[in-house]
Amino acid sequence: MKIYHNPRCSKSRKGLQYLEDKGCKLEIIKYLDQGLTEKELSELIAKTGKKPFDFVRQHEQDYKEHYKGKVLSDEEWIKVLVENPKLLHRPIVVNGDKAVLGNPPENIDGIL
Repeated sequence: MKIYHNPRCSKSRKGLQYLEDKGCKLEIIKYLDQGLTEKELSELIAKTGKKPFDFVRQHEQDYKEHYKGKVLSDEEWIKVLVENPKLLHRPIVVNGDKAVLGNPPENIDGIL
């Protein structure tokens, strides 16, 4: 399994702890350090069955100042998230060809 993780985010830390408590073997991807390509993020989001906008943290100041009220295509939201990874909801947990947002951590049970 993989977890796209931001160690500075309490919700991301809770998701990681939840998986560790369940004994899951994990690859931890610190996406803020490594970055994500548009292709990687598109594939990741596709595994969840959700739309890119569902991954946008709408309470962030950067979103409110630059993107709130804008109507963008899925591809444009992907570009926004790649260029501004702090706007990406986290953690994202991947198990094979399925992925979920791990907030709340119990969401992860759906792909275990």
